Amino acid sequence: MGKKAGIHSLLKRIWEKYNILLGLLVLFIFSSLVSEAFLTARNLLNVMRQVSINGIIAIGMTFVILTAGIDLSVGAMLAMVGCLCAGLIKFNGLGFILVLLTGLGAGLLMGAANGIVITKGKIQPFIVTLATMTSIRGLAFLYSKGRPIVLGDSTPSTLQFIGEGYIGPIPVPVVLFLAVLALSSFILRRMVLGRYVYAIGGNEEAARLSGINVDFYKTVVYALSGLFVALASLIAIGRLGVGNADLGLGYELNAIAAVVIGGTSLMGGIGTVEGTFIGAVILGILNNILNLLGVGSFFQQILKGIIIIIAVLLSKKRT
Repeated sequence: MGKKAGIHSLLKRIWEKYNILLGLLVLFIFSSLVSEAFLTARNLLNVMRQVSINGIIAIGMTFVILTAGIDLSVGAMLAMVGCLCAGLIKFNGLGFILVLLTGLGAGLLMGAANGIVITKGKIQPFIVTLATMTSIRGLAFLYSKGRPIVLGDSTPSTLQFIGEGYIGPIPVPVVLFLAVLALSSFILRRMVLGRYVYAIGGNEEAARLSGINVDFYKTVVYALSGLFVALASLIAIGRLGVGNADLGLGYELNAIAAVVIGGTSLMGGIGTVEGTFIGAVILGILNNILNLLGVGSFFQQILKGIIIIIAVLLSKKRT
């Protein structure tokens, strides 16, 4: 009995620690068996390219959710930065560097504004970011006059390289995604900001009493999320060659799904960006194999919702 109990306990610990990775492995094997087109270099690189934009946004969302917050405005921010950058290129003739700095700065400021209203106004993040989601999307429509800003031949070559280029055999968006992942992992594991993020999410009042400037660091987290959204937006317009106020619809849900599937607790304080990376890849593979099998988009949405519920249940068991 003792030996059986020991094996059971060991298997339970392995499952609790590696269930996300095991889920990815099972999905990968299943996908390779049901579709010959899945396990090709071209398709796998295409999956990772498509995952990159959502993955970068999801990593920023991970920081927010680790503080027990939420950001529903990321899709609207993506659209606003895209319209702004496309407009600066097409109508003002700005070069890539100025557009890059303006776009990243705009994302940073919008994210910081969310954080300031949440912390100083003492308003729930859900309410604040729901309001800014609507306002920022409206601002994007106002700026673009409700029409797509098509760049066409005026797309800077460097911007196009960011969206469509390759470094060796690897798409540039994938390289940027991995760079953001590595930077974020370093911040959370090695820097003071990372320790404070976990402390605030674990127990905000205790963090405040221990001398942590909670309002400042929560604002930094939302600003960082906005910065990552801006980077994702630059990749998107580099790939599409257009700024559109409709861009990014539903991206906030995809980002939250990747974070939750990756094992980050919605209550804050528990999770990793590596888990979010796996969650984003799982969603990417799932979308890809369903498309290869000709499954309709409506069913895909139903399945995604079911997976999120299962992921939350598993997360509750871990905590």
